[in-house]
Amino acid sequence: MIGIPPLLDVALRLAVAGVPVLPLREGKLPFGNCRTCAGNACGGRPNMKRPGPCSCPAVCHGWAAATTSAQVLGSHRWAGPWRQAVAVAYHPGAAGLTVVDLDNVQAVAWARGNLAPTRTVTTTRGEHWIYRGTMQSANKVLPDVDIKSCMSYARWLGPGAGAMADLPDAVRALVVREETTPARAGVVSSTPARATWDTRVATGCRHTEKYVCTGLERGLARVLSHRDSGAGSAAFGVACFLAAQHAQCPGPCGLDAIGQQIVAAAVSVGVPEPYAERAVANGFSTGTGRTA
Repeated sequence: MIGIPPLLDVALRLAVAGVPVLPLREGKLPFGNCRTCAGNACGGRPNMKRPGPCSCPAVCHGWAAATTSAQVLGSHRWAGPWRQAVAVAYHPGAAGLTVVDLDNVQAVAWARGNLAPTRTVTTTRGEHWIYRGTMQSANKVLPDVDIKSCMSYARWLGPGAGAMADLPDAVRALVVREETTPARAGVVSSTPARATWDTRVATGCRHTEKYVCTGLERGLARVLSHRDSGAGSAAFGVACFLAAQHAQCPGPCGLDAIGQQIVAAAVSVGVPEPYAERAVANGFSTGTGRTA
């Protein structure tokens, strides 16, 4: 298209495919609000977290500006930003997608060992894994792992490769809401005493008691170290890792008792018990395909 900035051309093609897009300025950031919308004084766009009346035609309100309207994308109010743009971004949630942003080779290796294969896009430092389905967005759910879906934006770096899979529970479990405050000293759980692991409940386990107990102790320590935030995600990761060690065992391996101890540790640092139980169950499912 003659006369159309290259990035706007890309954006228009994505919009035709139903992907809401917006330009990004230097630093991979959205363009700032206009004077009328500065400080969100206008109330924000209707599709933001706190709905407002704003219908500003400029590129305001970050991810919420993303649109599939060719008329808006090609308007004179967007012309300046497109000339200054360094990248195209899209709103995954509005496109029915979730992007797992893996920011280095270690994060990519973790995903390959723990998440269902799906369409992948190579980034400057790692990969985007794109799933069909939406969820809450969150940064740093694990080291160098971000979730971009609802109320977020992701850079468009190409269509990627591979078949797109449905959003798995293992990804949803990475964003465990921990809305309660840490439990007071001495308060570990609202439930009765939990089972502990020993060889009597693991008659089909091929590992030694020392091996299992050492791994469990390290896992519990990891969960307990997240006293301010992240204990739910840590519980998922620990359950996933420990369960994977038993994938080749004939069973039973007493994973239920191990799971109860992980849940208790998460609850003791403020994770609501239902969330902790779900995170551990999802971790077991991801690690071995079975929950006991």
